[in-house]
Amino acid sequence: MADKEAGGSDTGPREAAPASAYSSPARSLGDTGITPLSPSHIVNDADPNVSEQQTFLVVVAVDFGTTSSGYAYSFTKEPECIHVMRRWEGGDPGVSNQKTPTTILLTPERKFHSFGYAARDFYHDLDPNEAKQWLYLEKFKMKLHITGDLTMDTDLTAANGKKVKALEIFAYALQYFKEQALKELSDQAGSEFENSDVRWVITVPAIWKQPAKQFMRQAAYQAGLASPENAEQLIIALEPEAASIYCRKLRLHQMIELSKAAVNGYSSSDTVGAGFAQAKEHIRRNRQSRTFLVENVIGEIWSELEEGDKYVVVDSGGGTVDLTVHQIRLPEGHLKELYKATGGPYGSLGVDYEFEKLLCKIFGEDFIEQFKIKRPAAWVDLMIAFESRKRAAAPDRTNPLNITLPFSFIDYYKKFRGHSVEHALRKSNVDFVKWSSQGMLRMSPDAMNALFKPTIDSIIEHLRDLFQKPEVATVKFLFLVGGFAEAPLLQQAVQAAFGDQCRIIIPQDVGLTILKGAVLFGLDPAVIKVRRSPLTYGVGVLNRYVEGKHPPEKLLVKDGTRWCTDVFDKFISADQSVALGELVKRSYTPAKPSQLVIVINIYSSELDDVSFITDPGVKKCGTLRLDLTGTSSAAVPARREIQTLMQFGDTEIKATAVDIATSKSVKVGIDFLNY
Repeated sequence: MADKEAGGSDTGPREAAPASAYSSPARSLGDTGITPLSPSHIVNDADPNVSEQQTFLVVVAVDFGTTSSGYAYSFTKEPECIHVMRRWEGGDPGVSNQKTPTTILLTPERKFHSFGYAARDFYHDLDPNEAKQWLYLEKFKMKLHITGDLTMDTDLTAANGKKVKALEIFAYALQYFKEQALKELSDQAGSEFENSDVRWVITVPAIWKQPAKQFMRQAAYQAGLASPENAEQLIIALEPEAASIYCRKLRLHQMIELSKAAVNGYSSSDTVGAGFAQAKEHIRRNRQSRTFLVENVIGEIWSELEEGDKYVVVDSGGGTVDLTVHQIRLPEGHLKELYKATGGPYGSLGVDYEFEKLLCKIFGEDFIEQFKIKRPAAWVDLMIAFESRKRAAAPDRTNPLNITLPFSFIDYYKKFRGHSVEHALRKSNVDFVKWSSQGMLRMSPDAMNALFKPTIDSIIEHLRDLFQKPEVATVKFLFLVGGFAEAPLLQQAVQAAFGDQCRIIIPQDVGLTILKGAVLFGLDPAVIKVRRSPLTYGVGVLNRYVEGKHPPEKLLVKDGTRWCTDVFDKFISADQSVALGELVKRSYTPAKPSQLVIVINIYSSELDDVSFITDPGVKKCGTLRLDLTGTSSAAVPARREIQTLMQFGDTEIKATAVDIATSKSVKVGIDFLNY
């Protein structure tokens, strides 16, 4: 059986490490084992505490993105008005600045200095020797996605190579948004706005693992947005869910429908460009107004949807692409998550990596590595220049794109190699990138499109896999949202691959869709009614030993009773549908009546089929300790009942244990970072 070698999976042989999470609860904790009373499974018990909602004056949503970030807010008195934050100082040419880059600068003493454009510009203007002392970080959110064993101590590396705690950086960034938002709210209201007036919503990718979602909450506590005692003040929202909520409100004139394009005698790629040009013009005209009116209606597209209809939200951002399938439930139009979120690290960052690979091919990897360390500000400049040209890439483009090389790049290359940049380009045999006498790299449109290809191919392939699933076969709409959805190359690829299967729709202000949806979610968190559980959850128990059914090495004899140790008693399975606020209850009794303390260990696994807590991939993620002392033995029934409740369906999970005899209870939030 799988559990034979599992004990050694990462703790060495089980006997050698009795205190590990994988050791038997009965052996390591001295008689604190529990055994199921009965297979009670009560579902859909609404939590009585849920209705006592606090009232907040305003909902502020923070879209903490990989490449750019922003916030938006709405006063609970006028929920139909969503205000997008003030314009940022120091926007980039060719890039709309309704968000600011996710960049942060710390002083040489590691104190917070600035965020966004301000951080970038200040860092850029530092003397190169001085700049080496400062800690500059950008696009650091991806670290949470790619770190398998994320903890509170995970490090990030700044541009100068120095390490800094990820939690500190995320907390600094959130604190910055908190201060900006409170200042703007106070200015608008003409009186001081307190943090306690605000319900915060932070968006995270749905494909993030639980530790990363919990990490975000911890960072928010450290930044003072909310506290563990007042956890309801902060909602962690899933990005595609937020997008989905916003798309429901859209009218037809607020979106571009790619599939209608070919009807007007244009080819599809012309209209993708043309439709987007109109939309951009519309947004430019409305740019001065930062308030969006969300009509309190279900939008026109939505009115075509019937009970049970399905649609896919493809949220393509800077770092990740998130695919979620939702189903409509009428009459209120509540959403049910049909298929567990999938996706991966296929955001627009992939295009930047391809550009970097191209530079390495032309100028040598050794040079690029050195240049990034020795001239970090110039490297940032080069990537900004690339970013604005990247946005000009389009399927039907014929003229080349020019990318300005910073003077220090040309200068440093000559010092490093002893010959010119022009010489390197001639020698590299990369024939679609030329050198122009104005000091620019001239890229042919094909060369630029080639940089997009690996990332776009990954997205299309991922969508293809999704469309193979039986529950996704009858999808009516595909909503393309997120910053990368602005790329005509991606739009065209999605339309070409899936246009004959469903209608493909892009909201006009596609980069702000998630932000606005997150505000709507904060105003009405109950709009998502059913989610899929990403993990299997259960507790470790002792069961009566059954000869032939249980493995012999799990046998434990205590006071003449034969127990099977390490049994995984399942509360809920991975991918099972769970309603919002759903409670699952189980009753246990101490394995030994004289126990003075009960320890209930909670475990999770990505697999559905789990028998023992020692199985591979099972992780401990919570402990409930219940003190049983202080009651006279006369008052306690012979079979003492300990009720354990787990509440699911929200983006966070809570567990409670209650001693029925004394009504003593303990609560714990599931913890994926500290075990």
